[in-house]
Amino acid sequence: MTATLAAAVAPPRALLKQVMALAAPTTLLALLQVGAQLVETWLAARQGTAALAGWAVLLPFALLLQQMSAGAMGGGVVSAVARTLGAGKRDEASALVLHALIIAVSFGLLFALGLSVFARPMLTAVAGADAADAAVVYAFWLFGLGAIPAWLSNTLASVLRGGGQHAVAARTLLLTALAFPLLAYLLAEPMGFGLAGVGAAQALVQCVAAAAMAFVVFRGGAGFVPSLRVQPSWTLFKRILAVGAVACTLAAVANLTTILVTAQLKGYGVAAVAAYGIAARLEFLIVPLAFGVGSALTALVGRAVGAGDWATARRTAWVGGLLSLVVSGAVGLGVASWPLQFALFFTSDLQVAITAARGLQYTGLAFGGFGLGMAMYFGCMGAGRMVWPVVAGLTRITLAVGVGAWLANGLGLGLEGHFIGVALGIAAYGLITASSVRPGVWPGAR
Repeated sequence: MTATLAAAVAPPRALLKQVMALAAPTTLLALLQVGAQLVETWLAARQGTAALAGWAVLLPFALLLQQMSAGAMGGGVVSAVARTLGAGKRDEASALVLHALIIAVSFGLLFALGLSVFARPMLTAVAGADAADAAVVYAFWLFGLGAIPAWLSNTLASVLRGGGQHAVAARTLLLTALAFPLLAYLLAEPMGFGLAGVGAAQALVQCVAAAAMAFVVFRGGAGFVPSLRVQPSWTLFKRILAVGAVACTLAAVANLTTILVTAQLKGYGVAAVAAYGIAARLEFLIVPLAFGVGSALTALVGRAVGAGDWATARRTAWVGGLLSLVVSGAVGLGVASWPLQFALFFTSDLQVAITAARGLQYTGLAFGGFGLGMAMYFGCMGAGRMVWPVVAGLTRITLAVGVGAWLANGLGLGLEGHFIGVALGIAAYGLITASSVRPGVWPGAR
């Protein structure tokens, strides 16, 4: 076991140093990925309002793929590897890799086949025929070719993080994060492929990332050499799925929330759908920002729980959660203070920008709570305590979709009602998840 992941009881300052040491490389990578995602949004907007609307409809599915493979099922892999290593069972950690790869290929196929076949009817139903024509080839490249490599690269990165090798995972993915914006621009505009070029660029960089990550992991980059010559075991599948499957369900609920709100906004016109795509993208950018801290928490909490030290596990979760609260809260206040300026970065369509700004002035204020909740969610994965995150996810969709519709239609607030419902949902998600990290839920002495 590395010194960084030692389970000895430590004061908050020492725990903060541990969290930041593991979080720093992943956070740097996340910031680069955020930049790449902002470029993607900008490129989508440059292809026209119909392309932006189609992209906005597919956005929740692209985010779902990333969140499931890296944060949700990926978190299950990190948690399983970390807890296994914390208990001193290195051979089982080696065997877990094969099980993680089987899960990755299975989910990757589900995304690849499902979204290649159903992209056009879904796009037509939600955003109309023009949006479907503009985005269907983008969907084919992004999911048809890119889904399985994305799952493999993120799963193997999770193996590295479970072994405490966050810096190794970040360095391996760094090149792809830097290459995507330039490749996407070249394919989309100089080469004339439009939105489809953006999807092709994403698929190509994911293929490279998967190959590079496999090379590192199978050379012992996680601190052990994986074994593929093992008999698949339900016990080891369960160790990953007990956390990962629940987390994937929560990711699906979060993105279903975005899909349902987008569908509710269809009646306000294509511009409203496109505007919400911008607002939702900025909201979901908190996820990769919190992921840097969260991935550190999953590993640190998992190691502590594996060693039976629940007190350190809880304290570590709260230190990381408060750190995420401060960072995401600062970002949110900036977005809420200058919402139109942020919206205009993505689109020159003034109507779309003004509508997006109307949403950001509400949702930006909730970013801090969302960041706190996301960090605590990753801590809950490390602890294997997922009941309250489920409650938080269901509360979020109820407030965003149900209460938002009531505010919009029942109280006559229109678009503002929907946006307020979204903001209430993400704030409640954070508060409920954070409140679960306590002795009554996570066992052990105070």
